[in-house]
Amino acid sequence: LDRQAAMVSGTIKSMLGGPGGYVEQEKGEINFPEISGKTLEQTVQYFYYKLRHTNPSSNHTLPEFKIEPESALELLMAANYLDT
Repeated sequence: LDRQAAMVSGTIKSMLGGPGGYVEQEKGEINFPEISGKTLEQTVQYFYYKLRHTNPSSNHTLPEFKIEPESALELLMAANYLDT
């Protein structure tokens, strides 16, 4: 995961760049065992989506970020935890 994309998450941004002295900051690696791999993958896709479309031009239609209904609750909980 690109660092710039990871910084879309307030939680990750704090862990990697904050003054808290997190172990993750020293290692440059973060693990989220409470988030499933599939959910984490979709969350990372959203990070890149948000980077690409944060400042769309006025004549540019924002494409939909598709979420399957059966994964919506897990994604919502992950987004809340990751502060995205």
